[in-house]
Amino acid sequence: MTSEYCKEMDLPLSPKGVIAEASRCLLCLDAPCSQSCPAGTDPAGFIRSVRFRNFKGAAETVRENNALGSVCARVCPTEKYCEQGCIRAGLDKPIHIDRIQRFITDFEDATEMEILKRGESNGKNIAIVGSGPSALQAAVDFLCYGYSVDIFEKQAQAGGWLRYGIPEFRLPTEVLDKEIKRIEQLGAIIHLNTDIGRDLSLDDLKKQHDAVILAVGASAGKTLPMFEDNPCVVTAAEFLTEASSNKGEVSLGDNVVVIGGGDVAMDVVTTLKKVGTSHVTNVVYEELFEFRASKNELANARKMGVTIVDGYEPSSVDNNTVTFTHRRIPGELKLSADKIVLAVGQYPVVDGLDLDITNGEVRFEGYRTEDPKVFVAGDIARGDKTVVWAVKTGKEVAEAVHSVLEGEE
Repeated sequence: MTSEYCKEMDLPLSPKGVIAEASRCLLCLDAPCSQSCPAGTDPAGFIRSVRFRNFKGAAETVRENNALGSVCARVCPTEKYCEQGCIRAGLDKPIHIDRIQRFITDFEDATEMEILKRGESNGKNIAIVGSGPSALQAAVDFLCYGYSVDIFEKQAQAGGWLRYGIPEFRLPTEVLDKEIKRIEQLGAIIHLNTDIGRDLSLDDLKKQHDAVILAVGASAGKTLPMFEDNPCVVTAAEFLTEASSNKGEVSLGDNVVVIGGGDVAMDVVTTLKKVGTSHVTNVVYEELFEFRASKNELANARKMGVTIVDGYEPSSVDNNTVTFTHRRIPGELKLSADKIVLAVGQYPVVDGLDLDITNGEVRFEGYRTEDPKVFVAGDIARGDKTVVWAVKTGKEVAEAVHSVLEGEE
């Protein structure tokens, strides 16, 4: 285990610091920050509670709206959502909503609060395939409605991309384990090492449950035709999974080129630096002004010494040497590396699930499939591919299924 890999990057706020930050809030009526949160976590509500030293009330606001409040406090791209809506952004700088939320959920954990309560049993049961953020949120909502819930996970541990993709220094395993334990204590039964489509069929689940939620994450890394079957190439998903599984005990050499410019690419380059890679070069199709990655993650990468080369795309590859050409101006770049990591997107593995997938998503709008007992959520549903958006789909699919099973539709 490498200590740097497991060391959380951002320090938490102190009680004095969190109150000072909350005191910057303008107490907006119909607050834009809350309207901008996909999961409806209500930042305005919990910030107001913190401002008046009501940490317990703040924790209740977070947890009742977001079953993965501790996770989202660490990995949500708040600059894209709630902080972008913050009125203070037009005055000086937005309030650090994520850091306030982290303080609140840390307080909840330290004081052993038990906020969520299971609803009275309605005698119906739900099967959820996958155990990523949408699945975990949906499970909590179903339990609160009074359903029994079975979660089926093909891996040896629950969490999906939260566990096997997001680096330890951004999301400590201890934090994720506590979130999952809380959901199990609420009543969810998690079946590990169970691959639906191989160990059990979708028909088996439909026979035994009133509804089935397919919450399969995009866990497989995409490649590009020119890089196929190249022994010098790995996908971002492969590398991040290996790093997570081995607690940072991974090496791709001293000189690594990463191709891609999203948040996953930023996780790759910062992980490489954390595990001691000397030279990390990130070549990105987009130019800096149009970067898709979080500005905070990009800033962290630069701070750690990652070389960012923007505006170039690969034109050819010869073993471990890639030639890039600039998108807009005449120019060519040739780089050789010990390993090449492709962070050019991911796709879901849906073998045996009878899903019509196009570009990684189901082809219909909403969460219902043509099968009246089968619904979808998470990465394979339409929408952003962020943790907080997955939480949103988990909440919405639970509400949709509940309406159907209660005869409200």
